[in-house]
Amino acid sequence: MSLITVALIFGGRSAEHEISIISAKSIAANINPERHRVIPIYITHEGVWFCDGIARKILELDLSALLRTASVEAAATTLCEMVRQSAEKPFDRDFRAAGIDVAFLALHGTGGEDGRIQGFLDTCDLPYTGSGVLASALTMDKALTKLCVADAALDVAPSITLLSADYHASPETTLSRIVQEFEYPIFVKPASLGSSVGISKVHNADELPLALDTACSLDSKVLVEKAIKGREIEVAVLGNDRPIASVCGEIEPGSDFYDYEDKYIHNSAKLFIPARIPEQLQEEVRNAALRAYKALGCQGMSRIDFFVDDESESIVLNEVNTIPGFTDISMYPRLMEATGIPFPELAERLIQLALEKRKQSSSSGQRS
Repeated sequence: MSLITVALIFGGRSAEHEISIISAKSIAANINPERHRVIPIYITHEGVWFCDGIARKILELDLSALLRTASVEAAATTLCEMVRQSAEKPFDRDFRAAGIDVAFLALHGTGGEDGRIQGFLDTCDLPYTGSGVLASALTMDKALTKLCVADAALDVAPSITLLSADYHASPETTLSRIVQEFEYPIFVKPASLGSSVGISKVHNADELPLALDTACSLDSKVLVEKAIKGREIEVAVLGNDRPIASVCGEIEPGSDFYDYEDKYIHNSAKLFIPARIPEQLQEEVRNAALRAYKALGCQGMSRIDFFVDDESESIVLNEVNTIPGFTDISMYPRLMEATGIPFPELAERLIQLALEKRKQSSSSGQRS
């Protein structure tokens, strides 16, 4: 049987560039070489594409160790210098000429999870892992995600959506509105970033301006949200038309909340699989994850995050990640492994789901 050629696409222009590389390294190590030929494709911080050569060298880096011992800026400088010294010609994005059959997307954040790369690959007639344009764009926007899942009768945290331009034009008006509508603590989040980039937990009025400045510098739209009491529960979902939900996992943050440094630098959070909630409540959370997945039109994979109060048994959806992390500490592959799907089988299923999605869209005369 001939090998399926998989383009493993990673990097990108988002603030999650380095995490994308770490995810791609783990994915590459778990794709079956007896069934697939992997061609790494690296997208630089500036948006330049490189195929195979320098991309393969970047995958060989121990970027996790570099992030633990240096800053993200230092890691970015190292990557830029590697590209500069390679003198390699950029990839022309002719996937057919490169013999590529399917793309495995390991791009996190802006440009990767928001429907842009999905639309480009649809135009190139190349199947890819994960959701299509619409679901990717919806779930990348935390405010729109709330509207869609609320329509599916799922609970979400009370929130307001602000435009960064309005805040910069009249900070006092924005601050006054927030003070009138919320009690502390609250969260301030860029609407369309992942990996907890730019998120602040605000405990009092003195902390609010800096939190807004940070979020507004990263996104044109910002979410201000009531902090919900409860355990942080995550569910991995896999599939197209007939998705399955994993066992529930629980995160106990090592700091005030599960932020970027807690996730990727200090690794101080505690993970519990299965989650420390009653079995019946776990089943309700898994069902809620499937409802959200279907309501948003997700395909391939998603990690769906909740806040769960095991005393009141309230289940509040936090967010949906259509390209979840695949690092050594990431919950998505761990949850699937606990459900009986080890990483190599998971990678195989995701590739097959991408090809299946392509066949379905071709037969219906549409693109996902």
